[in-house]
Order: sequence, then C-alpha cells, then structure tokens
Amino acid sequence: MSTPRGRMRARLWAASVLLLSLSVASPAAVDNPQDYTADEAERTAVDNIIFDDYRGKGCVDDSGFVYKLGERFYPGHSNCPCECTEDGPVCDQPECPKLHPKCTKVEHNGCCPECKEVRNFCEYRGKTYKILEEFKPSPCEWCRCEPNNEVHCVVSDCAVPECVNPVYEPEQCCPICKNGPNCFAGTTIIPAGIEVKVDDCTICRCHNGDWWKPAQCLRRECLNGQSLS
Repeated sequence: MSTPRGRMRARLWAASVLLLSLSVASPAAVDNPQDYTADEAERTAVDNIIFDDYRGKGCVDDSGFVYKLGERFYPGHSNCPCECTEDGPVCDQPECPKLHPKCTKVEHNGCCPECKEVRNFCEYRGKTYKILEEFKPSPCEWCRCEPNNEVHCVVSDCAVPECVNPVYEPEQCCPICKNGPNCFAGTTIIPAGIEVKVDDCTICRCHNGDWWKPAQCLRRECLNGQSLS
C-alpha cells in the first residue's frame, strides 16, 4: 500500500518527464511541414513572375512586350514583320529586289532596302558631267556622258605632218607645219618643192611627198669655194 509521500514522488516524476518532453519537442516546431510548404509556394510564385512561359499564349519581343496570338509585330532585330503563333514568332523573309548598281542613297527603314536616289551624272578625271553631255577633256578627245553613267571618248587621229619641225598650238589637237612642208639637207631644214643652194657647191631638193627622207643633193666640183661649171 502506497503512502502519501510515495504518491507525491510519483506525481513529481511524471511532471518532470512531461516538461522534458515539451522542451525536446519545441525545436521541431521550426521544421513544421506546414511552414515549409508555405515557403516553397512563395518561392514558386516568384519564379513564375521572372520566368513566365508564353508558349501557346503569346510572343515576347526584345524589349519584353507581349503580343497576342495572331498579332503582327516588328522585333527589335528585324525590319521585317513577324506573326505571333503558338509555335513562336514567324517572320517574313521576302526576296528583296536588287538595288540599282548606280544607286547613291539607300534606306533601310522597311523590310527590304530601298533605293532613294540613282546617280544621274558621269564622273571623269575628277569632274562630273550630266547625262548626254558632250565635252572635250583635251584638244584631241571628244567625249559624252552616256545614260549608263559611263563616259565614252573618241581620240582624234592626226595626219602625219609634212615637215620635220611641226609645232603644237594651244587648243589644237594635231601638230601643224607653220612654215609649210620641208625636209633636212644635212642639218639644214629646206622648204619642199624648190631647189635650195645650201652652200656654194651644193644644191638640194626635198623628195616629193617623202619629207622624212633626207634631201637629194647635187655637189659640184669647186675651187676655192667657186663652182667650176
């Protein structure tokens, strides 16, 4: 039979065990499954905001703007329009026309480059000329600016001068014989068509039409510089 003192000891021991159990269980409250689930849900919500998936819902351009399915838009890296589809943007890839080879101003505002200005002049030796304009860059050249922006020139074909001392006059293409036809008699230039006495004993004459040949000369016997004939 238990005594009152024994019953008191039993109650104290039971109370001590209960307090010890509570003190050990209290740290586990930190790992409450309900609290952990709440943290994971919050983390998932944040991820959905940052990495939202628009596949099958819409399209996003380079700036982050969202377009609806079927809507056409221009992405930042292209001048060609794109259509938003369930598989993502489908962009036009047109076959652009070729630009004029003489185009001097090209704009890239549209899907295809566009020529705004075609060169309507010719450039020759640092100067510009209008289409179909005729000009003489030198006394021997006659040129014209063609519609294809190219310059075509014709060079004069000068006749061979009939003298051994031709001269070039300003603004003239071909050389001229200012003193008429002539030829060489030794080192002396004599006119063509007449006999010329180059000294007291020698008479010379230019070949007919053969001005480049030396003159025909006839030398007579002389005594002290005087002709014997």
